[in-house]
Amino acid sequence: MAIPQVLCIGELLFDYLADQPGQPLETVQTWTAYPGGAPANVACSLAHLGTPAAYLGCVGQDAAGNALMQVLNALEVNLEGFQRHSDAPTRTVYVTRTLEGDRHFAGFGTTDTTAFADAKLDASKLPEPLFQSAQFLVLGTLALAYPNSRETIYQALALAKTYGLQRLVDLNWRPVFWLNPAEAPSLIHAVLAQADFIKLTDEEADIFFESSDPQAIVARYPHVQGVFVTAGEQGCRYWLQGITGQVPAFAVKVVDTTGAGDAFTAGLLHQLCQQPDLKDPETVRQIMLYASAVGALTTTAAGAIAAQPTAAQVETFLATTSEQ
Repeated sequence: MAIPQVLCIGELLFDYLADQPGQPLETVQTWTAYPGGAPANVACSLAHLGTPAAYLGCVGQDAAGNALMQVLNALEVNLEGFQRHSDAPTRTVYVTRTLEGDRHFAGFGTTDTTAFADAKLDASKLPEPLFQSAQFLVLGTLALAYPNSRETIYQALALAKTYGLQRLVDLNWRPVFWLNPAEAPSLIHAVLAQADFIKLTDEEADIFFESSDPQAIVARYPHVQGVFVTAGEQGCRYWLQGITGQVPAFAVKVVDTTGAGDAFTAGLLHQLCQQPDLKDPETVRQIMLYASAVGALTTTAAGAIAAQPTAAQVETFLATTSEQ
């Protein structure tokens, strides 16, 4: 197995997607389980694209954990940092969908959000050798909601700094994961202050920065190398090492938007691993179009991982499709 270029740390879970789009949680009759969790989604999408990736996270010693481990194994994601918890269950999230395919995270059933295995991620079990050879560390902010996993994120950031990894933080605001959402902003901003790249949606940008302009975020954190603000069908605005721009969204038939942002992140990282020279605006624009294409293709089928495209599929799509 190739040495991982990207380390992805955080949650791995099952998204239970409503089989009846347009219905509220109370009236949904059946659900279909799909592997998910933002950092794991990124690792799997990178594997689909051909960039070696490692997943660092924790699931339960249960059937769900076994199934998720098999998914990552099948994609040859490095699992040296894969943890299993003997008592805590693998997380499941119920996701309702609109008729247009947009999703809403509706909760965790009868299990308390703090009780799942991903909240128990153990900092002492992080595989330091992986940090010695990787280029990027990718993390979301959901792990900050729980003391154990929060400390593990801090340890991973410290290792990344020690070994010179570039750090990409996906803001990934999901209030349902937090027992006390009011404590989230200060914890999240403290981690964003350590980021080299920040990815967020326009809604998240408005909440946390009162602006969806990437340059406003750069003004808050002038040390960053890149800021990417995605806005669904409105495309993406970006600032990358001083180059600014916007790429429109690709027109595709949307089935499910779950994991689209994670696929965008993977497409971006896949390109950054191959394109060290970011001084040319057209090169940067092509990188952003590539990332947007990966995200768009992921919306054309249900599930965050099941719909992820290969590099060949992305290249074919870009060769035959014009951005709208």
